[in-house]
Amino acid sequence: MNIEQIFENNKAWVKEKLKIDEHYFDHLAKGQSPEILYIGCSDSRVSAEEIMGISPGDAFVHRNIANMVPNTDLNVMSVIDFAVTHLKVNHVVVCGHYNCGGVKAAMQSADLGILNPWLRNIRDVYRIHSDELNKIEVENDKYNRLVELNVQEQCVNVIKTSVVQKAYRERNLTVHGWVFDLKSGSIIDLKIDFPHILSKIMEIYRLD
Repeated sequence: MNIEQIFENNKAWVKEKLKIDEHYFDHLAKGQSPEILYIGCSDSRVSAEEIMGISPGDAFVHRNIANMVPNTDLNVMSVIDFAVTHLKVNHVVVCGHYNCGGVKAAMQSADLGILNPWLRNIRDVYRIHSDELNKIEVENDKYNRLVELNVQEQCVNVIKTSVVQKAYRERNLTVHGWVFDLKSGSIIDLKIDFPHILSKIMEIYRLD
């Protein structure tokens, strides 16, 4: 890729936006009030705004390897706190994607150096759901099912946070689990049952 071309692309983008609305960047500079917090994978093929068909300012976005929400990661915890408490988002989305390299790497018996502690979170998801996953004979199907289960468990991690529990009580904030299918371009809704999950974990994870 020619890096200089990016600046030419930027100029063309600015020109196109101003052609539609001459005050576009004035509005953009005033601040943000997104409705959605999107937590996705860092994979270069999965651009949050593009797959959702939205514009800058519509979603607060956090991306990392395999769309993880470990409670020990101050980065993602700070993002959730800021988005829910200060930006007042009403939807938190965890979006994974099929054929995720992070998920595949976690299923390999290999020493991956600095990635080991991060991928251990995905291996924990496999351990929790090993009975189901070990029954799947086709390797790629097993990978993709782990992608879905990983999204589900990261949604549970989101729901465990005090700011999300508080926002659910105060303004009915909702948590969504999605998977992006690279082969079709479609977003699949895993239909996470937020109230049911919250009721199941409340005895241990109630933080109010």
